[in-house]
Amino acid sequence: MIFNNLKPFTITLASGSPRRQDLLKKTGIPFSIGKGRDVDESYPEDLPINEVALHLARLKSDAWKDIWMQPDQMVITADTIVALDNEVIGKPENRDHAIQMLKRLSGRSHQVMTGVVIRTVKKEKAFSDITTVHFKPLTSEQINYYIDHYKPYDKAGAYGIQEWIGLIGIESIEGSYFNVMGLPVSRLMEELKYFG
Repeated sequence: MIFNNLKPFTITLASGSPRRQDLLKKTGIPFSIGKGRDVDESYPEDLPINEVALHLARLKSDAWKDIWMQPDQMVITADTIVALDNEVIGKPENRDHAIQMLKRLSGRSHQVMTGVVIRTVKKEKAFSDITTVHFKPLTSEQINYYIDHYKPYDKAGAYGIQEWIGLIGIESIEGSYFNVMGLPVSRLMEELKYFG
């Protein structure tokens, strides 16, 4: 059987993201969904941008460890950021902010970084994955249509690669498609294979 080494563990995905939940479900690995306490997602200003997502994933993991970690439990936490011009582009606050974000990404390349932490009581494995996304130039009409029909207010960078904007606006990517959705599944499966 694949992943026999995971049998001793009850696996928890500590994430409210429906996209992460769906991606992990497709691997066939049995898991439950849990939510730790809310954490302060700020980070040191001098932290290199390629370490931010992993820093945030570790904060989530630490919060879980402090309150609910069981001896036979494996907890997976993750955080995804969008980076443009060495700046983290978070989730949009409202429609105008989403429009502004997509106008900045239009016709340019940016990086999507996901940090992942796998933790048990005795062991921790942390890693991050980076994908470069190349957007075609987007018209105001396309941006407005996407935001009004898909309301991407829960997504870093104000877009979902798997949605309409990805179909018409993304020219190419370098790296994992699923990383852009929020979970670098292939890398996660590789790490789980040797974990335990």
